[in-house]
Amino acid sequence: MDKKIAVIGAGITGLVTAHYLKKKGLDFTIFERTNHIGGVIRTDEENGFLFERGPNSGVISNIEVVNLFEELKKDCELEIADQTSKKRLIWKGNKWHAIPGGMISAIKTPLFTFNDKIRVLAEPFRKKGTNQNESLASLVKRRLGKSFLTYAIDPFISGIYAGDPEYLVTKYALPKLYNLEQTYGSFIKGAIKKKKETKTEDEKKISKQIFSFKGGLKELINALVKNIGKENIKTKCTDVKFDYRDGRFFLKNEIFTDVISTVNAPNIKTILPFISDNDLENILNLKYAKVVGASIGFKNWTGGNLKAFGGLVPMKEKKNILGVLYLSTLFSGRAPELGALLTVFVGGTRREDLALLKETELKEVIAKDIQEMLGLETFNPDLFKLSYYEQAIAQYGESSGKRIEAIHNIEKKFPGLLVGGSVVGGVGIADRIKQSFEISKRVIQ
Repeated sequence: MDKKIAVIGAGITGLVTAHYLKKKGLDFTIFERTNHIGGVIRTDEENGFLFERGPNSGVISNIEVVNLFEELKKDCELEIADQTSKKRLIWKGNKWHAIPGGMISAIKTPLFTFNDKIRVLAEPFRKKGTNQNESLASLVKRRLGKSFLTYAIDPFISGIYAGDPEYLVTKYALPKLYNLEQTYGSFIKGAIKKKKETKTEDEKKISKQIFSFKGGLKELINALVKNIGKENIKTKCTDVKFDYRDGRFFLKNEIFTDVISTVNAPNIKTILPFISDNDLENILNLKYAKVVGASIGFKNWTGGNLKAFGGLVPMKEKKNILGVLYLSTLFSGRAPELGALLTVFVGGTRREDLALLKETELKEVIAKDIQEMLGLETFNPDLFKLSYYEQAIAQYGESSGKRIEAIHNIEKKFPGLLVGGSVVGGVGIADRIKQSFEISKRVIQ
């Protein structure tokens, strides 16, 4: 029987997977529950502002991203963030401080204690960890000190996961950091040795730059849809439930040889009811952060200097927002010439109460912090749009190992079934693109 593939979910993972299936001439259909193609990626325009309702940017962190963008360059124009994006800010003591970018600034910064700055000198000589389920907080305190956890890693994790470094396990949440210690025995020694290693041609192409597209991230989605063919995408599929018999997957009167799931953990049980509760237990217990993103635009900016990527707020500072991105600084055409576009994030696993507030209440909460942090006398934005996400970001805690094992066992038990999406393999756009390429390769092979 020729391959006939069902891809569940028209988010970035499903679309990129389908892109590679299409290149190989395989027969596939994408099934999307909503009327929106692109998953959490959604770009809107209003009142002179171009803003994102989901992710705001990505990082060119692997060769799969490089190759995909090269393939799509005729249909969407890549935009690299302005050089000012290299400046990252952390809130401490009622003011912003730049994250150190070199030895001198690292010595002078008030973000870290004197003892921890001295302690870092001994980091290359500390023993590497042996606990595969060590939390990120434990790892950082062990190797660098508590102030580095409080004013570097904690806000960094708020920016990526909206999570808690005490909960997240380094091996799964930040595997590159984990492997740096395990392979080289030290962060510092590892960074130095990796810098000296001869790079492959592929590695030279990985710029680590922050990206979007001219016209917003929706242009990436539009380019993928154009190459996939909109006729291969079915939306408003609210009753997708597969059956499994005799090595095939049945959806009403259709038969599929392969099913690729890219949905969040809770939806897997609905679309694949033939999988037992016992087999799904370690997948369904995946925790998600509730997050609200606020797009805030000013046609005439009267606040402080916005020449930076943005700022992150450590939990210790007891503010309501997780951080703020200066989108109109990073990318062109996001706000009127004299204006500014900000994206503020609220909620996360440690402040879920804020993610439950109604718009009027949340606007007051955000206004208080933004006025103080960005030097605004009044808070009268020309644009204020909230985006609520109940299952915004998967949290890779100690149960991740069992979840990965459960996925492996399910795929082995039901040949032709592949489980992707952010339930495993990372939460960033680059992670989703890399996983999509790997999934399509498995199907093709």
